[in-house]
Amino acid sequence: MNQPLARFYPRAATLRSLRQWRWWLFAVFFLLVCAIAVRMVQTEIQTSERQARYLSELGRDIAFTVGNGRSDSIRYPAAGPYDLRFGYASLPSFQKRLTARGFVVTAQARNSAAMVSLADKGLFLPYEEKDRAGLLLLDVHGTPLLSATYPDLIYDNYEAIPPVIIDALLFIEDRDLLDMNNPSRNPAIDWGRLSRAMVDQGMRVFDKHQPQPGGSTLATQIEKFRHSPNGRTATPSEKVRQVASASVRAYLKGPQTLPARKQIILRYLNAVPLAAKPGIGEISGIGDGMAAWYGRDFEEFNRILRAPTSAETLDAQALTFKQALSLMIAQRAPTRFLHPGNTELDHLTDSYLRLLAANGVISTSLRDAALAVPLVLNRTVAAHPSVSFVTRKGVTALRANLLATLGVANVYDLDRLDLTVKATLDNTVQQAVSDHLASVATRDGARKAGLYGFHMLRPQDDPSKIAYSLTLFERRADANLMRVQTDSVDQPFDINHGARLNLGSTAKLRTIITYLQIVAALHERYGSMSVAELRSVNPDRQDGLTRWALDYLEKAPDRSLRTMLDAAIERKYSANPGETFYTGGGAQAFNNFESSDNARILTVHRAFQHSVNLVFVRMMRDIVRYEMIRVVGPTSQWLDDPATRHAYLTRFADQESRVYMNRFYKRYQGKTADDALALLLRHVRKSPPKVATVLRSVAPDAPQAWFDMHMRAALKGTKDESLTDEDLAKLYGKYGIDKFNLNDRGYIASVHPLELWTVNYLRDHPLATVNDLQQASREARATAYSWLFKTRYHATQDRRIKRMVELQAFAEIGKSWRELGYPFASLTPSYAAAIGASGDRPAALAQLIGTVANEGRALPTVSFDSLVFAKNTPYETHFAHAPAPTRPVLAPEIADVVHQLLRDVVQGGTARRFAGGMTFPDGRTLDVYGKTGTGDQRFNVFARGARLIESRKVSRTATFVFVIGDRFYGTLTAYVPEPYAARYDFTSALSVQMLKSLAPALQPLLAGR
Repeated sequence: MNQPLARFYPRAATLRSLRQWRWWLFAVFFLLVCAIAVRMVQTEIQTSERQARYLSELGRDIAFTVGNGRSDSIRYPAAGPYDLRFGYASLPSFQKRLTARGFVVTAQARNSAAMVSLADKGLFLPYEEKDRAGLLLLDVHGTPLLSATYPDLIYDNYEAIPPVIIDALLFIEDRDLLDMNNPSRNPAIDWGRLSRAMVDQGMRVFDKHQPQPGGSTLATQIEKFRHSPNGRTATPSEKVRQVASASVRAYLKGPQTLPARKQIILRYLNAVPLAAKPGIGEISGIGDGMAAWYGRDFEEFNRILRAPTSAETLDAQALTFKQALSLMIAQRAPTRFLHPGNTELDHLTDSYLRLLAANGVISTSLRDAALAVPLVLNRTVAAHPSVSFVTRKGVTALRANLLATLGVANVYDLDRLDLTVKATLDNTVQQAVSDHLASVATRDGARKAGLYGFHMLRPQDDPSKIAYSLTLFERRADANLMRVQTDSVDQPFDINHGARLNLGSTAKLRTIITYLQIVAALHERYGSMSVAELRSVNPDRQDGLTRWALDYLEKAPDRSLRTMLDAAIERKYSANPGETFYTGGGAQAFNNFESSDNARILTVHRAFQHSVNLVFVRMMRDIVRYEMIRVVGPTSQWLDDPATRHAYLTRFADQESRVYMNRFYKRYQGKTADDALALLLRHVRKSPPKVATVLRSVAPDAPQAWFDMHMRAALKGTKDESLTDEDLAKLYGKYGIDKFNLNDRGYIASVHPLELWTVNYLRDHPLATVNDLQQASREARATAYSWLFKTRYHATQDRRIKRMVELQAFAEIGKSWRELGYPFASLTPSYAAAIGASGDRPAALAQLIGTVANEGRALPTVSFDSLVFAKNTPYETHFAHAPAPTRPVLAPEIADVVHQLLRDVVQGGTARRFAGGMTFPDGRTLDVYGKTGTGDQRFNVFARGARLIESRKVSRTATFVFVIGDRFYGTLTAYVPEPYAARYDFTSALSVQMLKSLAPALQPLLAGR
């Protein structure tokens, strides 16, 4: 608008001017706001004042307490390395397993609402974390049995760290961390470093080779390698979680973060991951790293670095500092840098030495001295000091129990759990017993213990070859508490729980209980019948126990169960060893320990008292026959019915043929065709028909030339070695595979027909598995046993059928034994099981006699009273064993009868050394009762016709399963393995005397309560 016109329009000019001024004022205001905002952001970046105010206020509400019972507010971590190592992430699983095993949560952490809210939003729980933890095992009195801490070598506080280590770490990782000018600084964020990382990350969109330095501070690195999955930052959101978690943690104790920043340095140096090494495992922290990778003593290398630098100390300081610096650098990729043969770490450490000196962090003299020394990593596998396994038997047993209870894979992981366990073991008594067991390994010690004498050690016997084991429990109202468990075997092997030993006549305790249980079952079935009803019952002629029960009930004026059980133990059996017993798939003969018993007819009571074998063999026969009829039915039902006979014979043929096929597979699998043939021919009598049959069976399609070559090689040196080509051609044609069936070929060759078939099959299928062999041989196995179904073999069929039914009976007996704690899945199916052939474990026998002592009620066996996980953390959980109702597994009347039998063993039987009880040095005496057993396990080799050609003594044992007083019970076993077993002939008298000699060691426990 021109000026003349403006004179006529003054209002328009004014409006235009006002609009201009308004826009100008808005721009000025906007710039002022931006400047204020930038200044506020700049101030916040420098000082973190607002973060400090907000997060410190939040931190006041972040807490946890421990209250009684289970918690509804506890939040468990996920899968960070720290949380997995210390067991925090596994606590829900541990709680489930412990609850199933009779433990209850007695106390647990309660997380505050603020802490729960942070966890629910995905942050790592903010609390003062432990740098070190591990398994702590305490005995019943609180005495440490095992204290495992990981890492092993840590700085206890910030002041203990050499300043040169702090300065170097800050220069490498976080130079402004200890900035004193900003007391409320957030240590989780380094804005300059973060912005550079973001720019570099953006550049990687266009250039994949752009370097990608990290933006992590020390605080976020700790969050990463402790709590992020696999200790890595996999996603941007994971980085945000690390930063947020580290920020909250930094302000837990208020807005002033300098103490927290010092703690970050301490925590980092104590926990930085430094790869793993054979013999050690995972290595964390500078202390353990220096020890593992450079063999440095923790106190020494810290003393060297804290000392004033001088000409005398420079070389030592240079080497020590360079080694420590290399580990601070190696944490970036420890597996790569610490790999054997990698020189990259040495070069990179030298580069940092120059940088540190150039920036005034270290002196040039220290730099030059350090550059002059090479880095030599210690590559040797860590050697651990040898320890006596004997002194650690109790600890070993407790750890094994914990492994099974918690479901932890191995001892390595178990020892790293943040867990305190209070065991029931009495370590003072345990060590006294262990010392005594060690002392009797010498002749003087054995003589002092009274172990030389009749049925014990002879003057020429060496006591050092005998191992002793003791298991001792204390019965309380709700549990059986393990007080002592040790042996004198200086190996990890545990005789009490890890062996299947022939413990001799202790098996008679299980047998007589089974016998009395059957009597009780017969009493329940027939005890209320009238005489007329009893006479109408027609038991199987083989069922001697039922026939006796019917006869007894018909005549007894008192039909009570206890009276009938008393009568049952007064039944008589012959002790004559002259009878042959058909059991276990063959004919067996048995002997009594004392030949003076051979001509006697003894009651069960007296046979138990004096441990007479043949009485119990015959008793087991009665038990087996009773179970055969109870499970399968009367004898006529399975021997006279054609369909039943055929079914049993078919099952027998299948089972036995599979056994043979497994045996032949093991013999020939993996061998070449020629080697397999040579092995087979080695056991074939060298006659032309036999060798020809083998060759034509194993390689039926082989040409005449192959046949001739192997025939001549096999017959070389015999009268038939000069066979002509015409003779060989006739043999080749006569013994072809089409001329005889499989059984006939086996008969001609005097070789099991299935062995011929197996060698032939593996020749064509060298990679076949045993399952392939079993499947492919189905028709051959049926053919090999076709003879069994012919009527002329009726007696042979009867034996096979009885064997199959006998196996079912032993399965039932085994089931009843397992209900009373027998530790194995099956029994040896032979009457010899009654005298120890099926094996047992000392600890399992102890539990059995504990059930008898507890009037037939089974109590849980407890090795530890309480467990405390994650103490002083938001995951803290206390467990204690909960009282449980006792479970009756034996009728009280049976337990009472067995109790009296065990007393008679001591009063006038094989354990009469304790007839006066166990006397302690202070004069007090406790009653003792129990059962002895002597095991002589042999490996026998028989020739055809059951001719014994070799008998080797594999082990010898002497066992005493006992009750002392009214609360303590257990087992003591003496054990000698091969090759020394043949040198000894001691009996259970040795174990009885050994227990007697332990009275002084056991007094604090047994007589002191």
